Amino acid sequence: MSFEKDDQAVLHDKHSDYDGETGTITQVIENMFGDATYTISFDEGQETGVPDDDLEAVDGDADEDEE
Repeated sequence: MSFEKDDQAVLHDKHSDYDGETGTITQVIENMFGDATYTISFDEGQETGVPDDDLEAVDGDADEDEE
């Protein structure tokens, strides 16, 4: 699943202080292999370099049904 800037997402990373919190994607960085990492901002700070596997779309955001 891919996310775009300003999408809302829940972070799932047990090593992060923001695990389980909902934040806003503020930056999308795509590498030369087409893989993206994200910067996600929360009320108390931000997390950078987040892979899409660690993010869950909030209902109504991101294209979940893309085929």
